[in-house]
Amino acid sequence: MRGLSDRAERYVLKWRTRLGKETTTQHLDLLVAALLPGEWRFVKFYRSDVHPMPLPLLWISGAENIGLVVTVLATPGGTWGYYEAQRGRHGYLSPCGNAAQAGMQIDRLLRDRAEQRRTPGC
Repeated sequence: MRGLSDRAERYVLKWRTRLGKETTTQHLDLLVAALLPGEWRFVKFYRSDVHPMPLPLLWISGAENIGLVVTVLATPGGTWGYYEAQRGRHGYLSPCGNAAQAGMQIDRLLRDRAEQRRTPGC
């Protein structure tokens, strides 16, 4: 019986995400505002007239070809979360309630990736 409940919850989350494009784009815009003081560039793949996408996506990139594609997905309890788009629900980054905190977390992740690229492996 537990499996049916998990499937039902996944179904509800999927539909909340699909129907919540306006909420998703608002959260992505807040993330851009939180990251603007930094050195990152943004491509917003959520203007339906320019980039018709099934899910709104935000590409965040910097020097050295370091980047991350972020989306917003519905989470249990009526909340929303930032996710690494390529990893889907396995790519959870941060809750959407605090864009400044999410921006710091994503900034740190991108800086770590840039540092790893600069440091030669053994």
